[in-house]
Amino acid sequence: MSGHSGLTFRSDYFGDPAAFRALADLLEATFDIDITILHRLGGPDPTSVAFAWFDDTGACIANISAFSLPLVIDGVLVRAAGLQSGAVRPSHRGRGLYRDVMQKALVHCDAEGFEAVALLTDTPDLYRRYGFRPLVQHRFSGAAPQGGHGSAVRRLDIGVNRDTEVISRLIDGRAPVSDHFAPLRQREMFLFNAALAPDVNLDLLEKHGAVVAWRAGEDGGFELLDVVGSNIPDLADILASLAISPSRVRVHFSPDRLAWDGVAVPDEGDMVLMLRSAKEVAPQKPFALSPMAEF
Repeated sequence: MSGHSGLTFRSDYFGDPAAFRALADLLEATFDIDITILHRLGGPDPTSVAFAWFDDTGACIANISAFSLPLVIDGVLVRAAGLQSGAVRPSHRGRGLYRDVMQKALVHCDAEGFEAVALLTDTPDLYRRYGFRPLVQHRFSGAAPQGGHGSAVRRLDIGVNRDTEVISRLIDGRAPVSDHFAPLRQREMFLFNAALAPDVNLDLLEKHGAVVAWRAGEDGGFELLDVVGSNIPDLADILASLAISPSRVRVHFSPDRLAWDGVAVPDEGDMVLMLRSAKEVAPQKPFALSPMAEF
């Protein structure tokens, strides 16, 4: 299928190794990330559908990909999609290619009956024309809780297959980490984000059957990024199990299931979470998308 001179449109090409490699080259050149890491982590999200233009040498010129992103928002399951891997080579910008793949992706999402479409961007004004609106995210900060009950902990290594299998199994059966706002499943992005962040610790709390993603904060602080399991342990039990007594705690998602309250502080990061929906589905209380679910 052709349209733009010298270019060919392709969709749903993730099963073609050469085309996937071409997408990886585009994203590495644009964002300096290597998505081929996904192959050793079990492969790309099988729900992904790509919308892309290729030139006659096989190079990926423009792309955006849609994937299933089920969300819990204020206790309600929302059948949502996410958009990621949006990029255009500098040599072909200004020709309407990105607008074309965006429109094709949104037509696909609407045809599939998704109730909402989400994306992360550092250029939010670009997406307002497509009906996306920004959502203010928060981080939650406060004193560390005391009196928790510790349990056995095993450190997991994202480079070890059996550990990756444990994480994958828990993600596939996970409970939402928050009832205010949380994605379900998202195994591929959790593993990918863990592989890109060597400072993130992945500890299995064996009694709870939950993996805690965390890192040390500044000045003796503790940063909780995500909790994966069918049960979400209290924050006090997490700290007791890890045998740490931080000066402060910072949680990167709404802590409503942690038996702990922190002060909600608006996130001042460059990336903006945006949502497009026919009806209002935004969370009513402060929230954040876990860094381990960023896409």
